[in-house]
Amino acid sequence: MSGKRPTLADVAAAAHVSTAAVSRVINDGPGVSPETRLHVQQVIARLGYRPDPAARALAFGHGSVVELVVVDDAVTFGNSPYYGRVTAGILQELAGGEAQLRVHVVEKPSAATRLAQIAESVSVGVILINVAPALAATFYARCDRVVSMGPSAPGVPFVDMENADGAYAAVVHMRETGRGRIAALHGQQGNPCADARRAGYERAVRDLGLADISAIGKLRREAGYELTVRLLDENPGVDGLFVACDLMATGAMQALADLGRQVPRDVAVVGFDDSVIAACTVPPLSSVHQPVEAMAAAATRALLNREADRHWRRVFPAVLQLRRSSAGNTGKALLPPAR
Repeated sequence: MSGKRPTLADVAAAAHVSTAAVSRVINDGPGVSPETRLHVQQVIARLGYRPDPAARALAFGHGSVVELVVVDDAVTFGNSPYYGRVTAGILQELAGGEAQLRVHVVEKPSAATRLAQIAESVSVGVILINVAPALAATFYARCDRVVSMGPSAPGVPFVDMENADGAYAAVVHMRETGRGRIAALHGQQGNPCADARRAGYERAVRDLGLADISAIGKLRREAGYELTVRLLDENPGVDGLFVACDLMATGAMQALADLGRQVPRDVAVVGFDDSVIAACTVPPLSSVHQPVEAMAAAATRALLNREADRHWRRVFPAVLQLRRSSAGNTGKALLPPAR
């Protein structure tokens, strides 16, 4: 068996049973005695046999399917523009072909169990979002047709963008338009994208000689509102605000309005994603453009073309899209750095 991957026929020959019997054992089907089932399972373990996920998917009638696995709650999935853009990007790439999309929204407590189930019936491949690195590594060991949206465990293929560079550009822009106390609302720690954006902000304020004024919370509108109220209470002189995502930024802008702070006259605001939300706020929101649809399409294409080998990656550049929320205050001189 050395030098080649064992097949179902190899297991059948070594166990002295039919291939049909081995298939029934693998699929937990009826028609096999307990003694034979145990014997076949022992042979499978000894040979290191792993069922081909694509073949199993076809056997179960799944056909060609790209699986999108999102670890989050259903309400957030439904409300977040990001997930909608990922889905759109995948569907654009699948248009005109035979492959279909299946979406799994998985709560964190059940993620390990659900991912193990999904790994047994993958056909084209899987796109992962918000899957913890350790769990992604375990999944990848069982199913090697995977692309993660954002960096994950070492070796797991991924698509990403220059998150740190985008955050850096946002802070530099606000400094150049006269802002001297630039705060940030960061996403929760452990999220690779949020961590990179935080690192970009920290590098910018360090390079510019500014104070690091930060708060951390979930990438949601409610968190943006609550964190902004608290941050302005503790730091009333803040005149610039970098926010880790557009949805969070809408909450921040509402809080500023409720506190009597005008955007951009009193506080400039820059978000991240450049989603449809950014053009709909009042005033329109400056935002770092994240090409989510293109990233999702690239992940899908890599799976369809079987290009996503170990360590495969595709990284997109960050582009700052300027709108009125961060316009400079022409009557305001460039302020000295605040410590």
